[in-house]
Amino acid sequence: MNNILDKINNVNDLKKMPFGELNQLAKELREFLVDKISKTGGHLASNLGVVELTLSLYKTFDIDKDKIVWDVGHQTYIHKILTGRRDKFNTLRQYKGISGFPKRCESKYDIFETGHSSTSISAALGMARARDLNNEDHNVIAVIGDGSLTGGMALEALNDVGDRKTNLIIILNDNQMSIAKNVGGVSTYLSKLRLDPKYNKFKNEFNETLRKTNFGSSVAESIRKIKSGIKQIVVPGMFFEDMGIKYLGPIDGHNIKEVTKVLALAKSIKGPVIIHTITKKGKGYKFAEKNSEKFHAISVFNKHTGKVDKKNVNTYSKAFGNEMMNLASKNKKIVAITAAMRDGTGLRDFSEEFKDRFFDVGIAEQHAVTLATGMAQAGLKPVFAVYSTFLQRAYDQVIHDICQQNLPVILAVDRAGIVGNDGETHQGVFDISYLSHMPNMTIMSPKCIEELKYMLRWAVEQNFPIAIRYPRGGESSDLKLKPLTNFKKGKWEVLYKEGNIAIIAVGKMVQTALKAREKMKAQGIELTVINANFIKPIDVNLLNYLITNNYKIVTIEDNVKIGGLGTMVLDYANLSDKKVKILNLGYDDKFISHGSVDILYKTNKLDVDGIIESIVKII
Repeated sequence: MNNILDKINNVNDLKKMPFGELNQLAKELREFLVDKISKTGGHLASNLGVVELTLSLYKTFDIDKDKIVWDVGHQTYIHKILTGRRDKFNTLRQYKGISGFPKRCESKYDIFETGHSSTSISAALGMARARDLNNEDHNVIAVIGDGSLTGGMALEALNDVGDRKTNLIIILNDNQMSIAKNVGGVSTYLSKLRLDPKYNKFKNEFNETLRKTNFGSSVAESIRKIKSGIKQIVVPGMFFEDMGIKYLGPIDGHNIKEVTKVLALAKSIKGPVIIHTITKKGKGYKFAEKNSEKFHAISVFNKHTGKVDKKNVNTYSKAFGNEMMNLASKNKKIVAITAAMRDGTGLRDFSEEFKDRFFDVGIAEQHAVTLATGMAQAGLKPVFAVYSTFLQRAYDQVIHDICQQNLPVILAVDRAGIVGNDGETHQGVFDISYLSHMPNMTIMSPKCIEELKYMLRWAVEQNFPIAIRYPRGGESSDLKLKPLTNFKKGKWEVLYKEGNIAIIAVGKMVQTALKAREKMKAQGIELTVINANFIKPIDVNLLNYLITNNYKIVTIEDNVKIGGLGTMVLDYANLSDKKVKILNLGYDDKFISHGSVDILYKTNKLDVDGIIESIVKII
């Protein structure tokens, strides 16, 4: 039997395809996904869950004319396969290969770049209103998951959608998951909708029965007149209806025939429409169905067994979670907060051991930060574990609610620096810059995993805001470093004092600096290596010594150079009347593409050889 997938030359080929063939195509697409992602890694479970939904969208709409915005964007693999990138899937998330997210430079069909959640409705609404102002005629569709709907931005957009009755179709892809199982009031509400699919049947049968008699017909008409009151009792989608958005559903998101029928209906409705589809994350691949969290974003795996060939190494996230357990057992004031990232941040064990002191707020980083400040004000010791790239979403709350009030909130900033294959939207290369200019904020970074534990111990004893930034994964080298166990605010650690070139390195970059030192020493060039365990405040006493004694200074950080540690060192050195050579190494003023961490360090000259090359230039 010939594969239907091989016959797809253009996404418009789907329009003339009968439903039987579309169902067969869905099966082939799943097999293709499992095969390819098992070799490259990527977001598998979410893409397996939207196969039929994607096929239905492209059978119903004219993708050359209509605009579809995918929230988060990690579920666009089917979209990419159908829009001319199937032959490039062996390069998925690889350096200079295709991205795991929509990229406007990659295809005309990737109309909006999404990597963070809850943005699709706002973007789509903007496109719809631009369409109307330009007197154009096309459909605009936003596809958003139930997890993303917990984000405040999505609710703000929904609030605006119904105001002007703009023609917009919103697909609510409800799989009861974001990365982990969804939590909160919105999730509970959607659960009620899922459990009440009998509504439409009840309504139709109720009206049909009433209208069989004159008296019943009169009652039916009365009910129509007090429709909104009755709806409050029997309509499961009243939340959306009250916002002025027509609610259709829930429907089976894996039934292509049913979904296309409802999509066609939505096209004919004037004003905003939300279609509630129920899907299963990981559908069609038994290992992903059983453990969708594991297969949400997975590295290379055996497609026949579902097992990842991965050594059980210690990671920064795991060490953080273990130390949180240790500290919480001794201090009942310690609480942990996460924004739908319990497992990713290492807090699974904490959530099970200290249920009443663990708070997963869903995809709502702004709320998480201000929740933490309320707890801190009331005498608790809140620790908010969050990826660097997602903390950006709560910039104002960190300034206004944490720093301005000088409250003792600890930000455990995971995935700081380069994260690799997820690319621009997930690289944590801005946190030093956006945290360092906030008054009252202290920023720390461990040079090794073991040091993270001692930093956390020190942090919970302080009474001011602290951010501890640390990288993804485990150690970057085989160096056995002795952790610093005692900390004095603003005091750096001198690891080697051997030459008049001083390398001041941050976090993970300390290990790279030490390897550069070894290599240069073999060439007869000695280096002083300093662990900037405090990024803010900087060690002014040590800097004074270096400047006074005519050291050449090199700063190395896994962050953009603008606003980073190097900027702070330069600013301080400019106050001196002595001339000093300072070289700042970090990322240039650009976004860092996807690719393996090692390749990205090399291309940005932050690997050992790149650092040595830069140092030689200032000698």
